[in-house]
Amino acid sequence: MSHHSEEVPLLPGLKPVLELLASEPQRIDLIYCKKGLRSPELRQVQERCRQHGIRYTLLDGPALDRLCRGNQQGRNGVGHQGVVARLAVTSFCSLDELLRGVADAPLPLLLALDQVQDPGNVGTLCRTLYALGGAGLILPRHNSAYLGPAARRAAAGTLEQLPVAQVSNLGHALDDAEEAGLTIYGTGGAEGSAPDRLDPFSEPLQLPAVLVLGNEERGLRPGVVKRCSRLVRIPLARNFDSLNVAQAGAVLLGLTAARHRGHTK
Repeated sequence: MSHHSEEVPLLPGLKPVLELLASEPQRIDLIYCKKGLRSPELRQVQERCRQHGIRYTLLDGPALDRLCRGNQQGRNGVGHQGVVARLAVTSFCSLDELLRGVADAPLPLLLALDQVQDPGNVGTLCRTLYALGGAGLILPRHNSAYLGPAARRAAAGTLEQLPVAQVSNLGHALDDAEEAGLTIYGTGGAEGSAPDRLDPFSEPLQLPAVLVLGNEERGLRPGVVKRCSRLVRIPLARNFDSLNVAQAGAVLLGLTAARHRGHTK
């Protein structure tokens, strides 16, 4: 893979960033602003960030210069004027579009990731979900892995093919999915935190569904657990800590796809 394709995609400059905030704010992952800069345009950038739930962070001038120097746009002499947007390597769809497309997918299952931080895990899950015919991915806008070059590498070309929706509130998105007729399944969760547990080796997931996978260290947040109608636990044959999120997701997706294909033949 070439060096250029590995670069974090950046958009420098006040005017281009303001235009993108107006036309396609969902493409922006994060905005860097120069510390100490005061201008009406910068206030406008920050106000639009607040409107769209986009994070912005302050950097000193030299750090912002270095960021742009290491990027193609910067090497082409594009000045940042104190503002640089970091872009996702994929475009996003709305949650409504994602929910409408579930029934048409070979595997009518959405994957929702609750604050999964590692871009390699997200990319690997994308790759598995796409290969098995899954309908798409739901990610919270905050505290999710950056969908940049590392996620793209792990996804092996599937990140651009798979419908992905970014949502400001995962709990509300799961409510919408349930209203649309999808069953919500979660993995893990504390003992006694859900009505009963499903053993995926003996009982299939009822499709169409959303499978929610939690953060690598903390698992699912309580507000997400309470929206799951069932919690799924993979029974391990040996005394072993646990599988990581990408491995657990692959096992559950594989089992669900096998059962679904068996029923639809």
